Amino acid sequence: MVQIGNFFFKYRNWLFIIFYALLFVPGVPQLFTEKNFGPNYYWYPIIIGLIITILGQAIRGATIGLAYIIRGGKNKKVYAEDLVTTGIFAHCRNPLYVGNILMIAGVGILSNSLLYVVIMIPFFLFIWQAIVLAEENFLRNKFGEQFNDYCARVNRWFPKLKGISNTFSGMRFNWKRYLAKEHTTTFIWLVGIILILLFFYPELTNNDAHLRNTLLVIMLAVLLIIYICIRIIKKQGRLEG
Repeated sequence: MVQIGNFFFKYRNWLFIIFYALLFVPGVPQLFTEKNFGPNYYWYPIIIGLIITILGQAIRGATIGLAYIIRGGKNKKVYAEDLVTTGIFAHCRNPLYVGNILMIAGVGILSNSLLYVVIMIPFFLFIWQAIVLAEENFLRNKFGEQFNDYCARVNRWFPKLKGISNTFSGMRFNWKRYLAKEHTTTFIWLVGIILILLFFYPELTNNDAHLRNTLLVIMLAVLLIIYICIRIIKKQGRLEG
């Protein structure tokens, strides 16, 4: 599993995009259907999916904003400068990956794809489990007992909520760091949500293609303008600190 994790670690930045693109495979069976849930069946995947995926983004945001971990790799291999155990990392060893999983699972439910939920999400979980095992192997070799003690206190996947309020009250949220690190992921995530809502659920626009296309252009234009502005501000160095 460690070797598998090291392999996928090289391409982990593409995993989110690839799995996102697979949401739009046409002609797959639906998770929720009118036959089983009635004429307003589409509200089930919309509400459940949005709650889960927004929770995932919130976890990523809190993790980056409160105590960011530099585990971006080096020469496409697992690497970490320090063992970060503060912020959300005091409650879960892999909060960024938990956020990724919830974001993908949420949009999978939002897309109402039975194939995606049954096959792709478990495969996604397998990949991230392998990556985490590869990272843990590196961290254990580098930090030894310090990392073992951390593992004994904090779960790998399931966050411990005890003391979470103290974590939030005792640390300052760094909006600049959040925008600098997360603006691309958030942009792709929001674009996907908009496309799913407008094209998978024509009921939301009363089956009016003109209204759908108008909303699509406006929403994507607004997101793109915001994204470009953040990129410009970042290049100017105004998001440092």
